[in-house]
Amino acid sequence: MFVTVGPGQYHRKTGLLSDAGLYIKKLGTTAVLIGGNTSRQVIEGPLRQSLSEHGITLKQSLWFGGESSQTNINRLIEQLKNENFDVLIAAGGGKALDTVKAAAYYLNKPLVAIPTIAATCAAATPICILYSDEGEFLKIGRNSKVPELVLVDTNIILDAPVRYLIAGIGDTLAKWFETKCSIKKASPNAINQTAIAIAGQLYQTLIKSGTKAVSSIHEQKLTNELNDIIDAIILVSGSVSGYGGDDCRTAAAHAIYSGLTIFPEIHDTYHGEIVAFGILAQLCMEGTAEEEVKALINYYQQVGLPYTLQQMAIKSLTNDQWKELGEITVTIEDMANMPFEVTPEMVITSVRQADKIGTDMLAIV
Repeated sequence: MFVTVGPGQYHRKTGLLSDAGLYIKKLGTTAVLIGGNTSRQVIEGPLRQSLSEHGITLKQSLWFGGESSQTNINRLIEQLKNENFDVLIAAGGGKALDTVKAAAYYLNKPLVAIPTIAATCAAATPICILYSDEGEFLKIGRNSKVPELVLVDTNIILDAPVRYLIAGIGDTLAKWFETKCSIKKASPNAINQTAIAIAGQLYQTLIKSGTKAVSSIHEQKLTNELNDIIDAIILVSGSVSGYGGDDCRTAAAHAIYSGLTIFPEIHDTYHGEIVAFGILAQLCMEGTAEEEVKALINYYQQVGLPYTLQQMAIKSLTNDQWKELGEITVTIEDMANMPFEVTPEMVITSVRQADKIGTDMLAIV
């Protein structure tokens, strides 16, 4: 039995960035920062100061490239393979973190993750999601490193646009709906049963505290609910995959997300927002009662998640586009985790059904 449960250490507190050097110095005395342009603008000044206070030199600050693509990973590896430094620091959202996780794997360097938004569990997982240079999903990459250290400054999350936290809630909701589905194919054991228990608790935390956490950012107030949701999205969500391994994987919700990325108009919709719609389609695919789907949509309405294709900028699809969506979606490896065989026609039917239920509810809001 082998599992990678999560990062070596996880620290979350207000103002943590000013103490970053205290934690990072255990990994070396020279560092390279890689991240998004906005993320580096937000953290580089205080990070550089904290590193300096603890005898660490920040040798370079690099843009990750904008997409978690093999092109950008290769470019970073080429840039850094002959450089002399001790530790990589990744900053930003999921795509930035995943890109640096892959680069760290090939460069064999210790990795520190500083998520600047709470939108995915990328900081706590040993995989990276690979996209084309244009943003179309390609595959799940296994040549990726789980960070030795994750540093979360609550002030940074609080100052980020609330839409990122909402997307994180959507992505984390999928842990419950997909895990309880994919585990049906596995033989029960202590580890995968722990994963499903964590997923169930995650769901309860999201339902209990999600709306208040979103309000906390709107009101710019740090609350226990916001702290709980941040930890749930960034850390605890990743541990479900860590404990569950191949028994508790993403399923139809993420496959439908990946399929929908073939449409360029959806690229301005965040990962967790599309996954949230994918959950609704998965529930329809499983034959879930319409009232249960509507109850989940009620929660989406409270926190601000999309529940129709129109809300994700997909106004209409031609018959050929529907066919392409169905055919591509069933080839995504996530779909193989469903406990029954899924056909392109089933994808089309479930997406249409979810969209109709959501559109009917949109009309009465």
